[in-house]
Amino acid sequence: MISRLVRKAALFAVAAGSFGIAAIAGFGDANAQATVAAIKQRGQLVCGVDSGIPGFAYQDATGKWIGFDVDYCRALSAAIFGDPEKVKYVGTTAKVRFTVLQSGEIDVLIRDSTLTFTRNTDLKLQGAAVNFYAGQGFMVKKSLNAKNVKDLNGATICMVTGATLELNIADFNRANNVNIGSLLFERTEEAFAATESGRCDGYTDDTGSLAAARSTMKVPGDWDILAQVISKEPLGIHTRQGDENWTNICKWMHYALLNAEETGVTMANLDQMTKTSTDPFVRRLVGEEGDFGKLLGLDNKWAYNAIKVVGNYADIYDRHFGPKALGLPRGANEQWYKGGLQYGLPFR
Repeated sequence: MISRLVRKAALFAVAAGSFGIAAIAGFGDANAQATVAAIKQRGQLVCGVDSGIPGFAYQDATGKWIGFDVDYCRALSAAIFGDPEKVKYVGTTAKVRFTVLQSGEIDVLIRDSTLTFTRNTDLKLQGAAVNFYAGQGFMVKKSLNAKNVKDLNGATICMVTGATLELNIADFNRANNVNIGSLLFERTEEAFAATESGRCDGYTDDTGSLAAARSTMKVPGDWDILAQVISKEPLGIHTRQGDENWTNICKWMHYALLNAEETGVTMANLDQMTKTSTDPFVRRLVGEEGDFGKLLGLDNKWAYNAIKVVGNYADIYDRHFGPKALGLPRGANEQWYKGGLQYGLPFR
């Protein structure tokens, strides 16, 4: 009798456990598809970007959004819909950007935002990929004759609030027994204007944004960008936790752009490479072999469609930060085989 009860209890436990696992798995699968399904149903990707900074994201005189991060949004739209224009851009300030993502007002945040421990663990966000390696630096008046950051002791520096900038300066002050003051603004254009007007001795931001800041000054040559940086600022793509499939799409989009550069696939030669290349790696990338798109819930030509409209990583970087744009050397954003940190994971 006891043995029969034990066997029944064991069978019940197995059944209950199986039901629990199945229920959890079913819930996870449904949740993992939530963002992609919502995007497809509304027929539009909602992409959070900077409210306005040259290089990363800004609106031209006609209201068109342009920038490095904007091209990532366009690439995602092309991958999902085969059309890069099915995007609604939401300009966000540093102060509210994560709240807007958490609330579901945007599908993804691609806004020169640093991937950090607390944003991952406390804010429950996923850092899908680092698309721009930077560090916090300083643009200062040449008349200060500053050679390094310690020379800014007693200076007042303009910056945007709600970023890692304030904390980094506080840490630097404490570690080096200096006092660099700060003047805070919600919007970058306000900080730029205050710097230009002389309310501050300089401006601080990630190194990509410093190039943008100097380009907006009336006389860019009057300003120096110090070589020293005081932090690591890996900028990248943020998604909400609990939506693994959508995070994977955002992540592998970045790797597709890097791999396209590494294999010599550009916007200009994409069609020719698709027709003639015998390289298995290229053929998988452009959707001629394998079902890599289907594994993401997309068409197998997803990466082809993205590269067709924005090019590879180098195309995007040069368009917005290269010699004919802001003139910012790639530095850490070079490919790994050229001494940089960018490294596209393999399509296999």
